[in-house]
Amino acid sequence: MDQLDRKELKDTFLITGGGGYFGYRLACALHEKGAKVVLFDVRPPSQEIPEGMVFVHGDIREYAEVESATRGIDCVFHIASYGMSGREQLNQTLIEEVNVRGTEHVIRACVASAVPRLIYTSTFNVVFGGQVIENGDETLPYLPLHLHPDHYSKTKALAEMAVMEANGRALENGVGVLRTSALRPAGIYGPGEQRHLPRIVGYIERGLFCFVYGEASSLVEFVHVDNLAAAHVLAAEALTANKGYRASGQAYFISDGQPINNFEFFRPLVEGLGHPFPKVRLPLTLIYLFAFLTEMVHSLVGRLYNFQPLLTRTEVYKTGVTHYFSMAKAKRDLGYEPQKYSLDEVVQWFKKRGHGRKPKSSSFKHLLQDILLVIAFVAVIFSFLPVVGT
Repeated sequence: MDQLDRKELKDTFLITGGGGYFGYRLACALHEKGAKVVLFDVRPPSQEIPEGMVFVHGDIREYAEVESATRGIDCVFHIASYGMSGREQLNQTLIEEVNVRGTEHVIRACVASAVPRLIYTSTFNVVFGGQVIENGDETLPYLPLHLHPDHYSKTKALAEMAVMEANGRALENGVGVLRTSALRPAGIYGPGEQRHLPRIVGYIERGLFCFVYGEASSLVEFVHVDNLAAAHVLAAEALTANKGYRASGQAYFISDGQPINNFEFFRPLVEGLGHPFPKVRLPLTLIYLFAFLTEMVHSLVGRLYNFQPLLTRTEVYKTGVTHYFSMAKAKRDLGYEPQKYSLDEVVQWFKKRGHGRKPKSSSFKHLLQDILLVIAFVAVIFSFLPVVGT
């Protein structure tokens, strides 16, 4: 947090999705600077809530609950969302209710409660849908809605548009206007992250991480949770009169600023847990086809068996197609300077919880099951090879 001003924050902040990994980490960063923080979520954080921090149970799909939580708040960080990865991506109804209607409720409540600042946690995906982007910037247009390969990305774009359109809206108390900004982060990592890393470690430990895909030269980006928290605090400050409202109505890409091949990024995690890094590389189109077929199967049997897809189409694009962005605007307007982190702390976090390669005397039954699962996976892919060539 060295890039932040040392002065204490006297404001009161509300964090929607405050019970989640990033929401809680942001809350702690604000709390350490002396701010009052209210966490708003359908479930509390798994960690202990520090003294002086308040948790409010609420659902952003219920306007009355959102409006009540925003009273007396100086700034809202709207982080709550649904459908980012895995089988959650396939529940379109809930995705729309949370991401679109929930955001509309937050905007409406900010106006009604005279909250002057709103920062929305968006995503790279509002401009990315599988096309190559090298050192892109905020002048890129939104990806046309019909080109989004998943409902999450489409609804995040709609939500960001709504937040940007709300900038300058008069507050209902007649004093001032609502000033908004959106931060578009890369994939978040850090010790204790619960959405993506445990799933990846699960694949590694079951022997499913036996190949990589796409070009070795493809580059993507990640952002450490503390860098992202710092960017949010800086954005809140940049929406004040002291900073000339410089972030008002603006969107910013946020990452560690270090483009890297997706699989090389995770190499320290794989090898740090005692597993060999895959040597087999498969074509991106093959994996995309498998992901498409998996989604089709899920749409047919999901109500009976809501299984976790190995990969979705969006995940294939996000991990295998080059897309990275310039931090120049965030550095200029916000004073954002990403600190350097590695996966070492993540490896240690998993090791302390009993993860890591087990002795070779582990269950033969489980080993056989995993081998058969991999064989079945490869067989399904190659059974459709003639379709790809037609």
